[in-house]
Amino acid sequence: MAALGIERGDDGVVRLTLNVPERRNAMTEELTAAWAAAIPELAADTSVRCVVVTGAGSAFCAGGDLGWLEHGGDLTVAALRDRMLPFYRTWLAIRGLAVPTIAAVNGAAVGAGAALALACDLRYATPEARLSVPFTALGLHAGMATSWLLPEVAGLAVARELLLTGRAVSGAEAVGLGLVNRTFPAGSFADDVLAVARQVAAQAPLATRLTKAALADGGPASFEAALAWESVAQPVTMATEDLREGLRAQRERRRARFTGR
Repeated sequence: MAALGIERGDDGVVRLTLNVPERRNAMTEELTAAWAAAIPELAADTSVRCVVVTGAGSAFCAGGDLGWLEHGGDLTVAALRDRMLPFYRTWLAIRGLAVPTIAAVNGAAVGAGAALALACDLRYATPEARLSVPFTALGLHAGMATSWLLPEVAGLAVARELLLTGRAVSGAEAVGLGLVNRTFPAGSFADDVLAVARQVAAQAPLATRLTKAALADGGPASFEAALAWESVAQPVTMATEDLREGLRAQRERRRARFTGR
């Protein structure tokens, strides 16, 4: 079976399934290579409107495949950096997609696996899912931009606690901490997240992409920067057929059928 499952719906939703359940979907070389091939293809596909990432089996992602660290004592810091930085960039390339991304955290999300979830625009989890960044418990500094992603998503206080203690939080607790948007019951989890993805995909594509761009990297740098961006981005959408379709649909009290034009 392929290490990365790719399912494309006719509604513009693409589901990526990390498919190494016997390794709790750890980021093996095979899975990393499949991910590296898939993300550029999705970026170039204009029919994609939303991407969902989830894990096969009982885990979302157990993080990096750390087995090689046991034999890495002879490597220099420079050699390790040359290995890790491309690995980070490969997995975090999902942040570069122009369309919204959703992490469907169906089980444990550990270390780099948690960072992958944090790199997505939206996160949903089962109440029982466990999220943790236990780098220091392994004698490691955080990687995969976790020291930036975690404060961006949940704030500095939460980032300090989770990184310094290494404790795991449940999906239910993660909602209160701002780590995930909502939880859905395990029995209906996949369908519930897919319903959200379809709702996102049903919105006007250009307006959605511009909105994602506006909120990237923590959002506008200032009030004035927001005004400057919106004074261009909103007129761009005003010139589209999708705006006219949206207004017609509102008058006719029906769902808009956006085409991206």
